[in-house]
This record gives sequence, structure tokens and C-alpha cells, in this order.
Amino acid sequence: MLVGAPSRTVDRRVVDEHMQELRDLAMTAGGEVVETMIQRMDSPTPQTYIGRGKVQELKALLGEKGVDLVIFDEELKPLQAQNLERGLDVRVMDRSELILDIFASRARTGEAKVQVELAQLQYLLPRLSRMWTHLSRIRGGIGLRGPGETQLETDRRLINRRIAELRKKLANISEARATQRRQRQGEYRVALVGYTNAGKSSVLRALSGGDLFVEDRLFATLDSATRRVDLGSGYDALVTDTVGFIRKLPHHLVASFRSTLEEAREADLIVHVIDVSRTDWEDQRSVVDEVLEDLDLADRPQLLVFNKVDRITHEEEEVVRSRMHTLDQTPAAFTSAVRDGGLLALGEALRARVRGQRPHVTVHIPAGAGALLAAVHREGEVLEQEEDGNRIRLTARLPKSLLGRLRQEPHVSFAEP
Repeated sequence: MLVGAPSRTVDRRVVDEHMQELRDLAMTAGGEVVETMIQRMDSPTPQTYIGRGKVQELKALLGEKGVDLVIFDEELKPLQAQNLERGLDVRVMDRSELILDIFASRARTGEAKVQVELAQLQYLLPRLSRMWTHLSRIRGGIGLRGPGETQLETDRRLINRRIAELRKKLANISEARATQRRQRQGEYRVALVGYTNAGKSSVLRALSGGDLFVEDRLFATLDSATRRVDLGSGYDALVTDTVGFIRKLPHHLVASFRSTLEEAREADLIVHVIDVSRTDWEDQRSVVDEVLEDLDLADRPQLLVFNKVDRITHEEEEVVRSRMHTLDQTPAAFTSAVRDGGLLALGEALRARVRGQRPHVTVHIPAGAGALLAAVHREGEVLEQEEDGNRIRLTARLPKSLLGRLRQEPHVSFAEP
């Protein structure tokens, strides 16, 4: 049973979209949705979120439908969830707990598993009186319980200890990522962000020709992936796919995934991928913008990518283009990861960004320095080349890493272009 309790001021279309998304989440987690209930409210009831009469109505409906789980679209306080379970006599979850459960089932790498477990334990800690368990899975090495200590107190102590361990692990992971980023200095870095299932992984796979896992479902991938993308004309970039966002994303989860999202903080460009085939794409864009703001990333250079144009008509695409041209100054590209040539606009936009980052220089290289000349042609964009006696004069745009190597060569000189 899905339960929504939106404010009376929220538009009906928005309510329907939120409940459909909750249904998708429940089905992603392996549930079968048999009924949906919506109660519009001025404000939540402190004890049970929804009113007492609605609780009784809900309980009767549960028995009639044979429901064994109720999922609220709103975040419930521990007391509200406890009172609801007592009143309904079935398991009660809120949207945050459901998302955490999905993340736990999707985590594949050690880093993702640490991040999800930390978020789950932080969510669980204030709710232990309702969700009491022996926690044998994380108890390792018990035997420190003092005389008279209750099981609940023991569990709290064990969870706090485990949270401290996980935070230490994440700190080590974050430091390792920082080391990797330092090794990539001089490279042009791009971070893909967006609402879950907007097509970020599909875009990266199509750009790089890599073997990324792609599936049309919510939170298909949690682990960030970085691929080198050849943009043509001697340009390339390191493009990273990050975890997708969603409405009401649990704040514990955002905090746990900060080490992963640091890739976006260090990026030269944030590419915000939007599923333009959705009628609520503007709402989804706002959700992602809010999360970026929470992460202090709102001021980063950004490129909007309106993906999945193969799912809309040409007229609908023109409406969006016109809207972006008149109302929004953010650069945008329209793409399809499944259509031939569907990523040309994005590739051109990225290439222009990389080109703008490369210094425009004139360099004189000895004619016999074949390895250096080959490196300039391979890694840079040569605009002009002419022989000058025993030296080759090249006007080119060069990456900073190559410039650094050339400046260390004693027989190489630079001049104004």
C-alpha cells in the first residue's frame, strides 16, 4: 500500500507524478503495489502523520486487500512510524528507507557498500526502539556488554562503533580518490550528473564505446565510472558517471556519497543529463540543481544535455529548444544515446570546452626531434606548421601536460603566435 500525504497547495499533476515515482521505487525494490491512498493535509499530525480517522480507514483497507507493507511518500519521524505500526499492525516504511533498501541491493563495489551501510545505520540509529534487532551481522567480537545493559543499549553502542569504522573507511577512500585526482591534473575532466534513469550511463557508454552496465530502471548503477573519451581533432577528456539523484533523497545518503560526488567538485565541467521525454523534466532538473547546491557545486561550469530526444517528436524538441533559448542562458545540447549521430552535438560542445582550456602557442622544435613532433601532432591540435632551417615552427593548441614536457626540453623554444 502506497500512502501520500501532500499539502493541499500542491498541484494534482505533481502529486500524481510523485506517487507514480513511489510506485516505481516499490516495484524496483521487488514489491507488488495493490493500492494507493492519498490524503491532502494542511500539516502533518505529530503522532501518526495522517489523521486518526485516516489511520482507521487505512487499517480496514489493509485487511481487505491483504497488504503486509505500507510505504509513505513522506519522511516519517521515528515516533510517527512506531505509532503507525502499532495502529496498523503491519510493517511501515517511508520513502527514505525504501531508497536505502534499493541502494543496498544495487551496491556492487566495496566503496558503494560502505557508503550505503553507513547511510542505513545512521537512519536506523534513532529508530532502534521500533526496528530492534540483534544485529548479528555486524556484532563481531561481542563480549563487552556490562551488567544490566539492555539489548537495545548494546545495539546502539555497536551501531555507533560500526558508524565510526565506516567513516574511517570512507575517509581512506576519499584520500585515495584525491590521490587519483592529483594524478589526473592537466586532464580535462567532465562529471555527468542527473536524475536517476536520465541516461547518464548510456551517454558515457556511447561516448566512450566502453562496456558500462546500462538498464532502464531506477538506480541501475551506484558506482562511479570514469572513461577516457576521444573527442576528435586530438582532443580527449576524462568523463565520470556519478550516482543518480531523486526527489527527497535521504540526506544521510547524500552525505555518505560525498566521496563519490567529489568527482563533480573537481571536474572542469558538470554535464547535467536530463530525460527530455518526461513531462516533469523541469521538476527533475530542479531536484538535481538543489542537490548540487547542497554540495556547494551550483557555481561550477555546467552544460545541459537533453537526452532521449528519440522518444519525443520534432515539434516537442523545438518547443524545448525555444524555451531554453528565451528563458535560460545555460548552454545546452540535445542528444540520443541510441540514435546514429545522436551524440555529435555533445561531442562538439565538449571539444569546444577542451579547446578553450588549451593554450594557443607557437613552438620551435628541432627538425630531428621526431618523438616531440609526433607528440605535438598526437596530443595537440596543430593549426599551422612550417620549416625554418633546421627547426620546425608550429602554431598549436596544446594540453598543459605536453606544454610542461616541452618547456623542459633545452632545444625547444616558444614565441608569441
